Parts: sequence; structure tokens; C-alpha cells
Amino acid sequence: MDPPRPAGQPATAAGQSATAAGQSAGGDGRPAAAGPAAAASLDELLRGLAPRVLGAVLRRYGDFDRTEDAVQEALLAAALQWPGEGVPRNPHGWLVTVATRRLTDQWRSEAARRDREANAAALDPATRPAAGTPSAGAPAADAALTGSGPSATGGPDAAAGGAPAGPAGWAGWAVDDTLTLLLLCCHEALSPASQVALTLRAVAGLTTAQIASAFLVPEATMTRRITRAKRSIAEAGARFGPPPDGDYGARMQAALHTLYLIFNEGYTATSGDELHRAELTGEAIRLTRQVHRLLPADGEVAGLLALMLLTEARRPARTTADGALVPLAEQDRSRWDRAQLREGIDLITATLPRALIGPYQLQAAIAAVHAEAARAEDTDWPQIVALYQLLERRAPNPMVTLSQAVAVAEVRGPRAGLELIAPLARDDRIAGHHRLTAVRAHLLELAGDTAAAHAAYQLASQQTTSRPEQRYLRGRAARLVDPQHPQRP
Repeated sequence: MDPPRPAGQPATAAGQSATAAGQSAGGDGRPAAAGPAAAASLDELLRGLAPRVLGAVLRRYGDFDRTEDAVQEALLAAALQWPGEGVPRNPHGWLVTVATRRLTDQWRSEAARRDREANAAALDPATRPAAGTPSAGAPAADAALTGSGPSATGGPDAAAGGAPAGPAGWAGWAVDDTLTLLLLCCHEALSPASQVALTLRAVAGLTTAQIASAFLVPEATMTRRITRAKRSIAEAGARFGPPPDGDYGARMQAALHTLYLIFNEGYTATSGDELHRAELTGEAIRLTRQVHRLLPADGEVAGLLALMLLTEARRPARTTADGALVPLAEQDRSRWDRAQLREGIDLITATLPRALIGPYQLQAAIAAVHAEAARAEDTDWPQIVALYQLLERRAPNPMVTLSQAVAVAEVRGPRAGLELIAPLARDDRIAGHHRLTAVRAHLLELAGDTAAAHAAYQLASQQTTSRPEQRYLRGRAARLVDPQHPQRP
């Protein structure tokens, strides 16, 4: 549960700094002048510190649920105090100290409550224990307070002799707790939705209110989801540290998939008035950068980062001024972010020759082919078809088949694309999904079957909950019966 906040304060922890002044140039605790750049700098500082602080406190005391709440309170306190008082010389130590105090205050309060209950029970003969009966023992919280007994992670002494060894070549394990925390939040006991929510809360440093806002759900709903996730981790006996060697591959795959889901929800929101949610794509890219810095030799991490950069680079051209969706073939490519394109192309170009090729690298390679085409008609579709065939063999998926069908239609004609997607109507994973219906409509339109395409566009517009997509699909349908009809109704 998020800590209570004063009336009128924003609902974010690290995001509180968006209204704040920044760090002083000399780092001597004096506040600097307020301004957008300073506010952004403080926000970035807190976001970066969040997983490190949580890792430090969690490694010492265990109890993921309460520790994470305490760190959120510390981040909130920093966002409220640092703008006026200045950023301390050791911001990480400040946050660890405040979080630890919040944690110990909570434990002392609970210990006092238990003492009161025990004293009351002792006055009742019916509940008084027999003489010589041992007590149930001090709870783990009391042991952590007194320093007697290990924490859930083996206690602070367990880490004192060096960080636990991760997989071979994992140099980043001993340097930063971000990856450790990410893998914990992607434990197999959690559903994908819970993994996403907990990652945004614990690793990205967002509050429940901010996550709920990004996913357009009530804060109470997101609170329950995160609470259940933390409880599931505790019930599964998960610990803060490297996963067992046999679990690393699956856990890492789940972590990358979680980052991928966060990015996709931000790039094409599944519901609501806006097509994009930049706060989610931004967090996904930031977190993937962190993982890439820790695991520079991991080809799939590099591939995922390249894919995100190449996709996000198209965002400025993906909508019109009034928010209408613009498909890839019709985008003004001069509006694409050239810096992101170059970084993404360079990254995937350097990665492919040296790494075992995986699905994210193949998707990034496809995005790079699109990025290198100055005009839509310059696209190397045969190369894209070949890459999708590789991707289909590596990671069979109905969404891959859909995209492959569009590419095949460009090379061999729309009927070939329609043949490719025909079996998907019997695939429960995608049958009834608006993307399948929309691709079928597009291919039918290319094939000249106007009536069937019109009906499919209309059906697809009814199947999606994204209003920008609804408007786009209705506009496509309207243009088929009235060529003079504007694309944006």
C-alpha cells in the first residue's frame, strides 16, 4: 500500500520531483534554482536509485512486501524534502537510512501491539500458558531488529563476503541490484500482468497510483494486484539473490518479456483515448538500458533494446496533430527520430554477428530494414519475409504470422497473405482479436474485395477498445464506399 500523502500532493514518489527544484551544483546540500531541467534531473536520480535502495534494504532484512513499502515512503520523503533542502551528499545512504527507519518503526509498532495482546491474554486464566511452556519464539521482524538470526536472504553477513555468483560471465551481478530485483519481480509464481505491475513498482520506482493511471485502472485495483504479487512471492519462498542455475534462463526470458509487454502497452495502448503512453515506453527503454549495461554480451538483451529504440523512433510520425493513427506506409519519415534510429541500427548490426540469434534480435533486424528505407516503396520486402520465416521457426506466434502475412503480400500478392492467416481463425490465442480482423481487411482491400474488406474493417473497429484504432479502422471502411471520405472521421 502506498504511504499516505499530504492533500494536494501528486500521487507519484519519484514523479513528485516533476514539481520540484533540482540538485545543487556543488552537492553541498544547498537547493538549486527550480526549473524543468532540475526537476527532470531529480526525477531521474530517484528512479535510478529506487532499485539500488530496495536491494540494499532487502538484502539486509528480507520481507519483500514491507521493505518495498518502506522504500516507497523514503522516495516520497526525498521528493518532498530535497527540492527545498537540497540533495544530500550521499543520496543513496539517505534513502537507505530513511527506509530502514520506516521499517523498524513499523516492526516496533507491531511488537508493541503483540506485547499488549500478550499481556491482555496473560490476565485471562483461560488463555494463560502452563508454567514452563516455551513461547513460540520471536518473529523474524524482531530478529532482524536485534540482529539475532538470519533474514530471509541469509542476513547481511551472507553478502559481506561478496555478492553471490550468477551465471558465467555475469559481471553485473555484483555491481547493481537492478537485475536481481527484476528477476525476483518476474518469478514464475506470478502472472504476466502481476510481473509487469510489480516491475514498474519495485524496479522502476513508480507508485501504485502512477501505474494504475498508465494502465487506466482504478488505484484500488492496482493495489490489490501488487499486494497479491508480493504475497505470491513470499508464499513461493523466493529470495533476493540469483535464481538457481536451472531457473536462470526461464526467469531471464520472463524478465525480457515483461519489459517487452511494458513497452508494447506504451507504444499501442490497448484502451483509452491516446494511442501512446510515453511514460511506459520511456520506462521500458530505461530499464532495458540498465540490463544491457549489466549484461553487455547478452544478444537478446541488446536485441530487445535495439527493437525498442527503432520502434520508438517512429512515434513522432505515427499520429497526426489531432491524434489520428498514421500507418507505417503513410508516415512522414523525416519526422522519425534519427538519433534513436542510428543507435538501434548500430546496436543490432554489432550484435547479430557475435551472438546466438534469438527472437528479439530478429524483430530488431526487421525494424532496422524498415528504418533504412528512405521511402515506404524502398523497403526490402524479400529480406523482411526471410527474417519473418526465421522468426516463425524460432518463436512461433500468431502475431508473428500476422506480420509475416503482410510482408508476404508485398512480395507474392495479397492472396498469398490471406492463405497464410487462414488457419489463425481456428487459433484460440488470436481468433476474435481485432488485429487478425484488421490484417484480413487490409489484405482483402489489396485483393480488390471491397465489400468483404469493408465488413472486416467495421468488425475490427468493434473488437478494439483503443479509440484511435477505432477511428482509423472506421475511416478505412468509410473510404472503401466513398473515396472522398476523409481518413479521420
